[in-house]
Formats: sequence, structure tokens, C-alpha cells
Amino acid sequence: MNDVHLVLFDCDGTLVDSQHMIHAAMCRAFDGCGFALPERERVRGVIGLQLDTAIARLAPDLDEASVALLAEGYKAAFFALREEPDAKAREPLYEGMAELVAALHEDGVILGVATGKSLRGLRHTLAMHGLQERFVTLQTPDNALGKPDPGMVLQAMAETGARPETTLVIGDTTFDMEMAREARAGALGVAWGYHPAEALLASGAGAVAGDVAALADLIDTGLGRSR
Repeated sequence: MNDVHLVLFDCDGTLVDSQHMIHAAMCRAFDGCGFALPERERVRGVIGLQLDTAIARLAPDLDEASVALLAEGYKAAFFALREEPDAKAREPLYEGMAELVAALHEDGVILGVATGKSLRGLRHTLAMHGLQERFVTLQTPDNALGKPDPGMVLQAMAETGARPETTLVIGDTTFDMEMAREARAGALGVAWGYHPAEALLASGAGAVAGDVAALADLIDTGLGRSR
């Protein structure tokens, strides 16, 4: 019997609160191209999607060339923001997440990330918070189709030898829940991110955790583990 337990975390809105960095970078990109600045709530709503898809949703009237131009502007703005002195404070870990990740790792749970970030951006975020050694599989739109396509989950399971019934996806958006559902994996939502709990439940979350302690209990239950 395969007993590989795989937990795949979303990054933005689940591990780290990156909305301020993402909104700032979007505003710089839109301003640099002469477009009206996107509102914060609209940007929050597309966090988790791969970049070109997110921009197309923010500005549905733009052609592909304009979306591509904005995407390049966003990347440049984001990496410029990361060079500023307060970069870590603008992309903080949610309280308790480092400890949860460490505890799961020490218990032998295989950990991964499935995110709309680029692989370069994800590695930077994990390294900034000292988490790069905790995750054995990193899934991004650089190596699989973006959310809500199940490709990132399927690829992570293939890499680690996990089965859908021993895999949990942890996320804060409906895109995460839909991705997990399509991959036939378990799905748990977190209430501290960017989509409301009721939307997560409607999209397939088995439960939504209100805090990290509750999430730890839900993970144990979902994996059939006891402490």
C-alpha cells in the first residue's frame, strides 16, 4: 500500500500575504503602459492565476500584445519592489505557517507548492523566509498549466509517488479548490486569504480553516493521521 502523504500548499494568500506587493506591481505595470490602475479588490480576486490570465481578467478589452506588454511590466516592477528595503515586510509569512510547515516536514509528510507565481519568484519567496529546504516539489506555470487546470497537482503526485486519496491541496482561492477537485485530490481552504470561505466550500473545499491550529487538525484528519 502506497503511504506517501503529500500536502501541496498554494503560496500567495496561503503561505504568504503578498497582496500588497502584487497590487503595487500591477499598478506600476498598468501606469507604465498608460492604462487605468486596477483596484485592489479586483487584483485580490485574480491572485493565484498565472500572470497573463490574471491580467486578461483585469483588463478584458486588451489584445494579446497589450497583455504580454503588461506582463513584462509587472515582472519588472515586482522584481524592482523586491530590491527595496521593506520587501520582506511587504510579503510576510502568515503567523504560524513556518511552524506548521516545519512540523509536517519533521513528521515525514511530503510537501510541495502549487502556485501561479513563476518558478523564479517562488524560489525567491521560499528562500527569503528560509523555507526552500522544506518543499520537495515546486509546481508553477513554468512547468504545468496554470490553475484551475489540475496539471500541477497531477505532476506533483507523479513526482512524489502520492495517490489522489493521500494528497491534500491547501489554498485560499476557488482556483485552488477547483484544481484539487479536477485532480481528485483532497482540498482544504484557509480563511485568511483572498476568496471568501463560502466560495471555497462551494468550489470543493472539504473544510475551511479559520486559523493555523485548525488547519493542522484538518490536515491530520484528511491524511488519516493522529498525533
